[in-house]
Amino acid sequence: MAINAYPGPPFGQAGLTASFDAGLRRYMLSVYNYMAAGLAVTGLVAYCAVATGVYQRLAATPGIWLVMLAPLAAVLFLSVRIEKMRLGTAQAVFWGFAAIMGLSLAGIFLLYTGTSIARVFFITAGTFAAMSVYGYTTKRDLSAIGSFLMMGLIGLILASVVNLFLASSPLQFVISAAGVLVFTGLTAFDTQRIRQVYTTVGAAGTLAKAALMGALTLYLDFINLFVMLLNLTGSRRA
Repeated sequence: MAINAYPGPPFGQAGLTASFDAGLRRYMLSVYNYMAAGLAVTGLVAYCAVATGVYQRLAATPGIWLVMLAPLAAVLFLSVRIEKMRLGTAQAVFWGFAAIMGLSLAGIFLLYTGTSIARVFFITAGTFAAMSVYGYTTKRDLSAIGSFLMMGLIGLILASVVNLFLASSPLQFVISAAGVLVFTGLTAFDTQRIRQVYTTVGAAGTLAKAALMGALTLYLDFINLFVMLLNLTGSRRA
């Protein structure tokens, strides 16, 4: 049975509905605030890493592989352990993940012009916002579409691993084009799923962790959509 995390005063269904809606808005606002702050940390770290030469020096060492793999390790750790963590610890892992992700993405400032990075970022933001609003407001159940998109995501991961060895430009183009479609759809699906979590989580502490995990999910959708679009449309430096 669904649990209302923010029960309203006992003065009828209208009061309960208003209380539920207000609680849902606070929950979703928390998700988006975490996500936006995480993106800000990532962007700041990426820019500073290139501006100070830290990334360039690191890229010339085997340590760059540790930087590239660390975000994946952080995501897996947070996904598996978050229920046993204190909220403060989970938040620290999230901010650490955002910072490491910024370091791993810093190379885009060396590959692409600043103008194209800014342009693609705003395109990504607009696409993400539109699909997230759709996922939040639609009455259609996106579960079936989500299952299909998850299979597509697995295919993208496998193709990306293969292309690490092939270094094929045509294959990279296909991966990027398919990735734009997959992560655009996942934005709507994940938003709907995050909203549904609110109706099934009762404890305030658990709800706060759910908001953090929701933010992580949408953060990954945004970052991957941004990278795929940048691969497709970004202007490379001469």
